[in-house]
Amino acid sequence: MSTESTTSVDRRDFLKTSVVTGIAGVAATSVANLDAASYARVKNANETINIAFLGVGGRCQQHIDVILEMQKKGLLVKPVAVCDVWDGDQALGNKKGRGLIPSAKRCGLNPDDKKQATKDYRTILDQKEVDVAVVATPDHWHAKMTIDALNAGKDVYCEKPMTRTITEAIAVVDTAQKNNRVMTVGVQSMADPTWLEAYRYIAEGKIGHVLQGQTSYYRNSLVGQWRYYPLKREMTPKTIDWDMWLGHKFKLNGEPLGPTPENMPFDRAVWAQWRCYWPFGGGMFTDLFVHQTTHLISAMGVRFPGRVVGAGGLYLEYDNRDVPDVATVVADYDEGCQLIISATMCNDTQLGEIIRGRLATIKFLGGGDYIKGFQVFGQEIKGGPAKPAQGFSAPVHQFENPKSGNATYALWENFLDCVRARKRDTLSTPELGAAAFTTVNMGVQSYRNGKVLFWDKSRRVVQEADASWATKLEARSKVRGKPNQIIGWKGGDSGSVLVPPEYQKLEGPWIDGKDPAKS
Repeated sequence: MSTESTTSVDRRDFLKTSVVTGIAGVAATSVANLDAASYARVKNANETINIAFLGVGGRCQQHIDVILEMQKKGLLVKPVAVCDVWDGDQALGNKKGRGLIPSAKRCGLNPDDKKQATKDYRTILDQKEVDVAVVATPDHWHAKMTIDALNAGKDVYCEKPMTRTITEAIAVVDTAQKNNRVMTVGVQSMADPTWLEAYRYIAEGKIGHVLQGQTSYYRNSLVGQWRYYPLKREMTPKTIDWDMWLGHKFKLNGEPLGPTPENMPFDRAVWAQWRCYWPFGGGMFTDLFVHQTTHLISAMGVRFPGRVVGAGGLYLEYDNRDVPDVATVVADYDEGCQLIISATMCNDTQLGEIIRGRLATIKFLGGGDYIKGFQVFGQEIKGGPAKPAQGFSAPVHQFENPKSGNATYALWENFLDCVRARKRDTLSTPELGAAAFTTVNMGVQSYRNGKVLFWDKSRRVVQEADASWATKLEARSKVRGKPNQIIGWKGGDSGSVLVPPEYQKLEGPWIDGKDPAKS
């Protein structure tokens, strides 16, 4: 057990470093007080923050709800512009109308004023009075709009996933850092204090070496995942700027954002249910997995993976979609641990969210916007073979989440506080967003191309894997207690956590017929 204690201290040092610095090259948490000269206009407590919404579909209506609620409470926020390529539908019953015209009216704006309601987001970013841009478009537009907004001097609330490709994610991080702008990624679970509390518990070495995390996102839809977004007759090429929406005339990193109208003719299903198609998103991998991945890597204290494999298939939802209905990502980390993320859209029984350490297991308790907290279960480390444990014993520690309510509202509160204070370290930074997205998008690439992938941290690119992951670890095993002698090893712990039995001293090759135990 003394060996494990030493390892826990090493792990604790690593965790402290990893969470403070985040990913390689991150400046987010180290710039709590930014150079005031970097900001032409710094909002103080008595000034109103003017907010523009880019892409006012279903999810964005919840963001508009938050801002309008804050206005009713007398908080100094104001919607000043909306953008969408669809004219929109009118509200039906208690449902809010989506699209340009209904959203403009909800925000108290004039739908005929092209500065307040437009189908071209650039018109909005050109307006100096806009302080914050909310990017809630389909995924293929996230990076372009975010980067343009950051370069225009706006702070950004970008919906998850932060981007559609990994190169876009890196570009967003670099642009946010270069412009010293405040940005948050819309993973609302990051407003839940449970994940930070779990990280602190782990960082104190209380569960020993962290070996594995697991999470899942299971649903069961009779109509098919994302087919529950309704198609409407008023969705036509006359009411939707299809050419603009596809994005083929816009480039980022030298690549067009989307296909041409010739390659992708107007289709109501592609428009309203775009998550089913690869050109516009990453299916469950990026739309759902990114939620769980973000908060779990935050709790575990890791960021970019070292090695990723994605698996799954389209096994049941044969409805003209591209993306699979069963998917799993396995990510291995240089720090010496693994993350498993799995889902199907045809069964709703969850795997559960768990972090496994050598000394204990953390089991997260389900709930609504805020989970109920977590329980910690001790490990009974056997000295010999034993059957797998059945269920959990009594918890040795429990954290009950004190928060409840609307997590999206709470994430907005934190973001706006950071905007006023000029702090980049929001609850859900672009640096964290890039790490989580890279993990799940590597799963997409692995699944689609049938390859295991490595992440090159120094070059910040994906590369095809080779045998070095396994051979590196096997070589480490041959140098007991001296892993640093293995060239290229970057593990977070040093030495073995095993306590070998006395008879293990008999181990070793017989050289020239000599018993190693007698040497």
